[in-house]
Amino acid sequence: MTAEQNAAFQAGSGVTASTLLTAIASIVLVLALVWVIWVTLGSFRAWQDGQISLFDLTWATLRASIVLLVLGFYLR
Repeated sequence: MTAEQNAAFQAGSGVTASTLLTAIASIVLVLALVWVIWVTLGSFRAWQDGQISLFDLTWATLRASIVLLVLGFYLR
């Protein structure tokens, strides 16, 4: 954005555009982290009940963590 657009955005919203983008990225990453925890705990409970194997538990956790890493890379 140009300097004039930044000034107009800040005047209209009360915050700078970079602050808003940081807040949105932070919210997305926190939600993704909660999702990874949910997947991991759900897989762990299924493993405890004997519904999935240890390999499936590890693979589900690894896949969710990779998604979190890729998302973190693109949102930084």
